[in-house]
Amino acid sequence: MKKKNPGMRIKNCKKRGEWAELCFAVRALKEEMRLSRPWGESAGYDFLVQHDEGSILRVQVKSTMFKEGTGYSCSLKDSRGPYRRNAFDFVAAYVIPEDLWYILPAKKIKGMWSIGLYPGLENAKYAAYKEAWHLLRGEKPCGDSVVPRIEACVDWVGSVGLSCYRPCPSEITGKAGPAPV
Repeated sequence: MKKKNPGMRIKNCKKRGEWAELCFAVRALKEEMRLSRPWGESAGYDFLVQHDEGSILRVQVKSTMFKEGTGYSCSLKDSRGPYRRNAFDFVAAYVIPEDLWYILPAKKIKGMWSIGLYPGLENAKYAAYKEAWHLLRGEKPCGDSVVPRIEACVDWVGSVGLSCYRPCPSEITGKAGPAPV
């Protein structure tokens, strides 16, 4: 039997949000990310994630335990309504009862008041972002309309063949990330 997540016992929404931010920090550090936090609560994001090359991503942490059908509804607003444009780069949405994270690009959820997260559905709208920590490392997901490399070879004059099918690392190792070069 699955052990109940301790966050389920936190009734106060604000305290549960603070707890979820700590859970994000622990998980991001396990993922070997460098984190910073803004001072105060007026920044529009909860964490900064810095890449090795120096770029910085702004992350807004949200959490949910609100069951909606076979999934969960996650609120994407502050006290004034949907978040302002360019307030953050990603939302890290923690589904507390399932103990899993969705790493959602801001451009996919801008202007929305809430979203439905369906961990059990393979073809759900946001399934590609389930546990997508590679996005915060600046890595592109496999199948993100980017072909890592195509090579052509000529066997004889007038005949061109394609070679070097290179599977995504997730097809080899089960982990998402960039294709090896």
